[in-house]
Amino acid sequence: MNKTREVARKPASVAPRSETIDAMDGDGPGWRQANLGHWMTQALQRFDARVMFLMARNEDVPLALSNLAARGCVGASHIHITRHLALKGSRLTELAARANVSKQAMGKLVDQCEAWGLVERLADARDARARRIVFTPVGLSWLKAFGQAVAQAEAELREAVGAEVATVIAIGLEAYAA
Repeated sequence: MNKTREVARKPASVAPRSETIDAMDGDGPGWRQANLGHWMTQALQRFDARVMFLMARNEDVPLALSNLAARGCVGASHIHITRHLALKGSRLTELAARANVSKQAMGKLVDQCEAWGLVERLADARDARARRIVFTPVGLSWLKAFGQAVAQAEAELREAVGAEVATVIAIGLEAYAA
């Protein structure tokens, strides 16, 4: 059974033939791989990979964590905890909401980070039923190394594209994300 899917087309007076979906890709990567969202994703992946590379080589990061980072066991998803966990601690639901992931997914990340000694769960002083996730001393050294790696990766970005372009990128992304 050969089923074809029809693509809705605007009348020629509204959209020239070159703007229809089938004509937009041509032989090259086309609009699906050459759009702003694609480039933002690529840039974020490159930035996070560079941060992890730098952290793996940071002498202040405990050797076990450095090895995990070097082997790619610590990834972008684990960075969510590093970016979003409040210094005084957070409940799992707060952490998941800040990272824009499900409570279940964040629970798995917290379990891994707890096993690695980055975080621990403590009783919440405001609610005996709840637990707060807090950085351990090892986690705080990880956080410090993360800050250093982010600063270096940002400096490398400024060097690669120029200070003015880097500033425009930062201002534009901040405005867009708000």
